[in-house]
Amino acid sequence: MGDTDRIGFSWDNSFVRELEGLYEPWTAAVAPAPKLLVLNEALAEDLGLDPKALGEADGTAVLVGNVVPEGAEPVAQAYAGHQFGGYSPRLGDGRALLLGELHDIHANRRDLHLKGSGRTPFARGGDGRAAVGPMLREYVISEAMHALGIPTTRSLAVIATGEQVRRDTMLPGAVLARVAASHLRIGTFQYAAAAGDTDLVRRLADYAIRRHHPGATTAPNPYLVFFEAVLDAQARLVAQWMLVGFIHGVMNTDNTTISGETIDYGPCAFMDAFDPATVFSSIDHGGRYAFGNQPQILQWNLARLAETLLPLLHEDPEVAVAQATEVLATFPERYGEAWLAGMRAKLGWSEEHEGDLEIVNDLLRLLHEQQVDLTVAFRSLSSEVRGAPSQFGEWSDRHLARVRAEGRDPSAVADAMDQVNPIYVPRNHLVEEALDAATAEDLGPFHQLLAAVSQPFHERPGLERYALAAPAEVAAGYQTFCGT
Repeated sequence: MGDTDRIGFSWDNSFVRELEGLYEPWTAAVAPAPKLLVLNEALAEDLGLDPKALGEADGTAVLVGNVVPEGAEPVAQAYAGHQFGGYSPRLGDGRALLLGELHDIHANRRDLHLKGSGRTPFARGGDGRAAVGPMLREYVISEAMHALGIPTTRSLAVIATGEQVRRDTMLPGAVLARVAASHLRIGTFQYAAAAGDTDLVRRLADYAIRRHHPGATTAPNPYLVFFEAVLDAQARLVAQWMLVGFIHGVMNTDNTTISGETIDYGPCAFMDAFDPATVFSSIDHGGRYAFGNQPQILQWNLARLAETLLPLLHEDPEVAVAQATEVLATFPERYGEAWLAGMRAKLGWSEEHEGDLEIVNDLLRLLHEQQVDLTVAFRSLSSEVRGAPSQFGEWSDRHLARVRAEGRDPSAVADAMDQVNPIYVPRNHLVEEALDAATAEDLGPFHQLLAAVSQPFHERPGLERYALAAPAEVAAGYQTFCGT
């Protein structure tokens, strides 16, 4: 078993204890020659763990799944889901395990989850493995999202397994150790509801309320308030995606969390030139999850959650539907308010003025027409506020007049804009460069990219290439893949 006590693990397993029927006890496949590739020492410390001990052989053995430490109860979680609109009643963790739950130094409960740890009863014909490249992709992009202030699962470590994984070619295998507020998904509720077990749905909802939305506990209709809380969290989350040009790529209901965190960084990417129709995922043939569709898809997913909760909302089905529909109808306004508030901050406005939305939409139209890089465009606006020549002619004149109308110091306004408009994001060509090098056992480019995106708002010498838009010929036709 090894010596894991000194790492600092203190396990709890409330999901296993309270939600029998939504998991299968399981253990990981043995990795023949595990090797730690990257460890998130700051996150380890936040979890109350000793990074040095975690990075040694005993810690690596836990993070790759070779050792089950005392107190952990690994399980494969069950869930269903709508995948590209089509319903699959039995998905679940086909290549992943919930190792257990930890309480971090802030007393928050966090899941520790292994991805790529071998076949489970939910594998559906897959090999249960993961490759180094996709696991490092999730690591760097999830850490970039965290640095941007966007709710997300976190990456604790990536461990090479010492074996090859067959995809289009043979690739080095890896396991990602992921941390989340929980792995409860809309698909978890769909699985419980499909079983026809209202008691299981109720137990799941009660558990989710206690864990994520405890304010609903004392409400006259706690399940309706719970639905509203999930809806609000997801509305704010997708608004944050839209503000930075993030495209999830596979917004299935099993990839929509109850906590409001971003999860499962498969074919995700950051937009280069602004275009609402942008799709990167190779499997999104119809553009269902295109950048501009993401808010509407989120509302559609939330409607699927509402369907599972109807028996809990009211004994009269018609009343239950009316209650859920009323809450669901608030999504566009909640999303719109969150998005416009974020846009005001990006443009240096601290007040609400009539006509703001028109100015914002006119800028986005210009960016689309001129095929301007989204990240570069917004970051450059603070230079205009500081007195640099304008880039967008009449629109820039309107923007500066709007900034001056608030009477604030231009230097302070520009500084505030630079705190919300990143200069460094995980640009697609740089991500691919880093992953290709890592697959060939050179982690240098990966660590350089990670260092840049971990402080996205702070310009630093030596990182100039990370701030540049991708060359048009490089960005054209770029595709991402699920990595499964």
